[in-house]
Amino acid sequence: MKTNRAIIVGLLFAWCSTALGSEELQLSGEGVWLDEVPSEALRSRDTGEFTVAVWFTAANAKQEGPARILTWSKGSVSRNLTIGQEEDRIEVRLRSSGSNRNGTPGLQTPRSSVVPGKLTYLVATGQVGGKLKLYLDGREVASRDIRGDFSNWETDYPFGFGNEIGGSRDWTGTLSSWSWEARIWSADEISSRFSDGFLPKEERLLSENAELFETQIANLLVTHCLECHESSTAKGKLDLSKRLASHYEDELLVPGDAMASLFWESIEYDDMPHDRTPLSAAEKELVRNWIEGGASWPVEFVDPAIYSRSDEGFEPWVRRLTRAEYVATVRDVFGVQLSDSQIERIPPDVRADGFSNTAYNLTVDLDHIEAYEALAREIAAAVDPDELSKPFRENRQLTDKKMIPMIERFGAYVLRGPLTKEEVSIYRGITTLIPTVGGGFDESIRSLVQAMAQAPRFLYRIESHRGGGRSVPASNFELASRLSYFVWGSAPDRRLFELAAKGELSREKVLRAETERMLKDQRAQQQSDRFIGDWLHLDRLANLQPSESHFPNWDASLADAMEAETRAFFREIVWKDQRPLSDLLNARFTVVDRSLANHYGLENAGELGEDRFQRVSLSAESGRGGVLTQGSVLTIGGDEASMVTRGLFVLNELLRGIIQDPPPCVDTTPVDSEPGLTQRAIAMERVESRACGGCHAKFEPLAFGFERFDGLGSWAAADHHGNALREDGEILIPGDAEPIAYDSTGELLDLLAGHERVQQSLTWRIAQWAVGRPLTPGDAEAVLSAHQAAIEAGGRYQDVVTAIAMSDLLRRTRTAVAE
Repeated sequence: MKTNRAIIVGLLFAWCSTALGSEELQLSGEGVWLDEVPSEALRSRDTGEFTVAVWFTAANAKQEGPARILTWSKGSVSRNLTIGQEEDRIEVRLRSSGSNRNGTPGLQTPRSSVVPGKLTYLVATGQVGGKLKLYLDGREVASRDIRGDFSNWETDYPFGFGNEIGGSRDWTGTLSSWSWEARIWSADEISSRFSDGFLPKEERLLSENAELFETQIANLLVTHCLECHESSTAKGKLDLSKRLASHYEDELLVPGDAMASLFWESIEYDDMPHDRTPLSAAEKELVRNWIEGGASWPVEFVDPAIYSRSDEGFEPWVRRLTRAEYVATVRDVFGVQLSDSQIERIPPDVRADGFSNTAYNLTVDLDHIEAYEALAREIAAAVDPDELSKPFRENRQLTDKKMIPMIERFGAYVLRGPLTKEEVSIYRGITTLIPTVGGGFDESIRSLVQAMAQAPRFLYRIESHRGGGRSVPASNFELASRLSYFVWGSAPDRRLFELAAKGELSREKVLRAETERMLKDQRAQQQSDRFIGDWLHLDRLANLQPSESHFPNWDASLADAMEAETRAFFREIVWKDQRPLSDLLNARFTVVDRSLANHYGLENAGELGEDRFQRVSLSAESGRGGVLTQGSVLTIGGDEASMVTRGLFVLNELLRGIIQDPPPCVDTTPVDSEPGLTQRAIAMERVESRACGGCHAKFEPLAFGFERFDGLGSWAAADHHGNALREDGEILIPGDAEPIAYDSTGELLDLLAGHERVQQSLTWRIAQWAVGRPLTPGDAEAVLSAHQAAIEAGGRYQDVVTAIAMSDLLRRTRTAVAE
């Protein structure tokens, strides 16, 4: 039978399509083979997990051999995996290191599993160290142990449908859709997928419409509408942040009829957004299609923190090591500690989206290239070749027989994953040249180090691009790098590498145990110190230059003391006391030396050592407690202790609120206080302004509780003009219509520390630090699940790190769409 190749390829690369009305593959005696083995099948070799699902209809119940429905094999007796029909049963043959190359004996479904002419759903799922299970129409029908692993799979075997390469195992029937995923599916997931396969067309369209809302429309609402039309402002009594029946009752939205929908009318004629850039033609088309498709609104609350970005374009596969990561990796891999002068050659990393490890901003310029090249030579000169190579070699011989395996093992460890044949050849070529110029084994090892230390795979964290835009499991080696750079800020150690090489790291029990082991290592504390410094931007204190007229007694050494205070306080909370992370916001103690205690006006300052930082308790009357009342954070308000800057910090970092930039015509020049006019009074003018209040009311009152702290963090009852200062205010939680009042700084701190959204935000920030990019709607479920797991475990930093490590944030990846 001749079949249209374009249709076949389009069908076969579809990911888990259950839209049964799409093109189907009719098979009758002639097999069809893909040009490439699917990336997910190749990944299964690394992950040790797989699921293959097929929707098929057999022509009869007499085919045998078994007749190949789907196969990854070289012929009739050599395969990795085959799904075939054996009369009225389905047989799965799976090769492993504990089976023969034919994967026999196979695992079969019960008798009468194949009914001619009936659409059938067959799922085969398995895990190294676990069981191979077969599901028929959503129910488990057979299982057996998997002996060994998948290390003996041959990746160059053909992958095809309907027959074997030799043409001896033909199958007749219809293959409606298929999928391969490098993870196991649960029984509930398989049952759900089976049920979804029979959704009526109308339900499928509504599901697609709901997905359009979550992936596109919610982002448009946040970008263009919620500045004026969310719960606390609701101009025109219109709240577009919530799913409300009134949206449909008042004909704001008429499902299936955009022209009758007032929402569409205001957008089509550019009446909305008011005084802002109108929607583009493409954005308008999305809104129209959404309304015409049913105007589904699947979420209760359009949270700007979740929907301010789309999922597109925020999955990095290439991440340059930050300067700190590079230094730590050189230390841990090569055993070389770079000096301060060597480190300074590498350009500092620039912050973007709140962190300096944001992948899209980790660019490389000529200064980087020159630094890496020079440092590679110096690293090679500093290593101990014999000690460094000893774990990877049998002896010091320079023959191909000895050097090639050594290069494969050593290179895989240094470059964080197996080398290709081409890479091995290149590195072997380098070592081959050394003896020709009089060098020996030590010089050969140094040449390898010099080459690998400036290789892209060392300087970057490179992951697979393949996958067609789907969410797929990270390979074991990718997972090892993600975990080690998250927990340690450095490369995987030998134990992680060996577990990855065996395909065991992706197992939940193993991954959890390794995360807990790593958290006990000193490198985990060092990495957490980098997190708090990066999140709170403590490096900016080195450039703190307050006005001499405002602060004539300023001592520059206090800036260093403020940074030291916050870092020491964080270590006390996280590592010494192991308290919940939320205690960072209201714990009634700090860690200061005498000079900083005097600067703050603490009562027990005289009891402290002059050059030693000590933990001191804070009274409720002092108004202090947690990082928000430390100079390192309070100084973000500048000389005038700006309510705008301080309020935005609380809103953005702790409440995950989103505020649009002011219109270009607005004068944003800070207003100085003066006799009779405090910063609070200036802020209230903006809050009560018709033009500005809609936004400023959301964040400036958050800073009122810190009014008694001046621009450098000293506490006073009056400002330098003699104006009386207060500490009461109100806090508006995103999504709430009414604010919560507070009477004192301490009450504000307790409100923040105890609020679920604030606690979620702490997890959110650590998660962003972990993945090195802004979080998107596709991450929200994983982050919130990780947060809940962390809270149930105690809410400590260690609990958050473990929960994120176990979540899909680290264990899965959204891959690139194939060109």
